[in-house]
Amino acid sequence: MTSAAAASEWPGGIAAITLFAEDLEATKRFYQEVFELPVFFEDDDSAVFRFGATLVNLLRASQAPELVDPARVGTPADGPRFVFTLAVDDVDATCRGLADRGVALLNGPMDRPWGVRTASFRDPAGHVWEIAT
Repeated sequence: MTSAAAASEWPGGIAAITLFAEDLEATKRFYQEVFELPVFFEDDDSAVFRFGATLVNLLRASQAPELVDPARVGTPADGPRFVFTLAVDDVDATCRGLADRGVALLNGPMDRPWGVRTASFRDPAGHVWEIAT
């Protein structure tokens, strides 16, 4: 199999994830401060961050309907529908660093029955992030 054939395989890797944010500025600042990432791209309605090979696009929620129409855009009050997991070397040490940056944990650190230590937190737009080792 050539690399050109591999690039066209279905499904490929996730290139980008778009997250809707009611307060784009607060959510952008959170990603800069908590994840310590620079903005990869931004315009008036979005800010993009690179998580390894995946781009995370924070999109102003008022601009989201055109992406999902005729589906309804959910709100933070609807509750989480997914969790993004980031691998870390030490969950407890990472939690201490998150606390130093003002992040409140939803849960953890805890040992899960499937052998993984995790903790979770929420960004200002309500998206849940988990760290795991």
